[in-house]
Amino acid sequence: MENPLGGAEFAPAQTYLNTSTCGLLPRRTVDAITALAEQNAAGRPDGAGDFEVVDAVRERFARLVGVRPDRVALGGAVTVHVALIAGSLAPGAEVLFAEGDFSSVITPFTVRGDLKTRFVPLEELADAVRPQTALVAFSAVQSADGRVADLPAVREAAAAHGARTLLDVSQSAGWLPLDASAWDYTVAGGYKYLMCPRGASFLTVGEEAQESLVPAHAGWVAAESPFDSTYGPVERFAPTARRYDEPPSFLAYYGAEQSLALLEEIGVDAVRAHGTALAERFRSGLAELGHEPVRADGSVVVAVPGLGGLRPELARAGVIVSARAGNLRVSFHLYNSAADVDRALDVLSS
Repeated sequence: MENPLGGAEFAPAQTYLNTSTCGLLPRRTVDAITALAEQNAAGRPDGAGDFEVVDAVRERFARLVGVRPDRVALGGAVTVHVALIAGSLAPGAEVLFAEGDFSSVITPFTVRGDLKTRFVPLEELADAVRPQTALVAFSAVQSADGRVADLPAVREAAAAHGARTLLDVSQSAGWLPLDASAWDYTVAGGYKYLMCPRGASFLTVGEEAQESLVPAHAGWVAAESPFDSTYGPVERFAPTARRYDEPPSFLAYYGAEQSLALLEEIGVDAVRAHGTALAERFRSGLAELGHEPVRADGSVVVAVPGLGGLRPELARAGVIVSARAGNLRVSFHLYNSAADVDRALDVLSS
């Protein structure tokens, strides 16, 4: 636990405990982005970017979440993926949410105005699914406080009532093992625990779910034969989840290919063991200081109610954390160490 994973790939200038906001880019990722940008600036033919790299990202993400690559769509933001799903629901359909979940999981549904929406506490989500529920949309790990949802219970309840599921794994993909095939849809922002540049996001679509999902924002890259579909309407979309692709930001995806490669080399299980051990060390230290964090068993995120106002003071001391919903939120990843934990506790104790 003393040494961070990833070795020389990371060299933060401060004590960085804020991956739930934005992950650090590995050195290899920065190098890949820089190389493509330099090629573009020089006017070289390969400076525009290569779709083979984009497909490599699709394959790497698929392996990380346990699905075939043909079940993965690529884009630029989770909200766009969620809006695509929201647009597929029939008027009057009921969508069930966890109270206080991240707005990107909720707002694309509520702005429609013709859907029935219900909100229940996270711990009551499974019991709240009913025969009228068309979709359960929620995050695997809550952004505000790091609580981990009871994924098996929600999945079982949804299946029992014939409801589809949308799981946001933006706060968990990269450290919490995931079988995306167990869900109708999963979405992930790549710039947190996947350590990708902003502009890379991921959508998985089950085969049955794809039957009712219209590629509403599709362009030529979503065609069965993209380079034969650059003019006029697309006549034939890809038969796979690639039909939901957005045009890729090549700089982001060149970086993403390297970040996901690093995660594959280290392994999600190793990242989880490392991060949760650091989180437990931090929770123990908080208890000694008289602070009680939100209970979030098995999470790499630690949130302390009422201490969010200390974020600027910690930043001045070189400890980077975040404030969410009144909580001081600290999040651990593969590049953190026990020394980072102790530094944050030292600043809090003073």
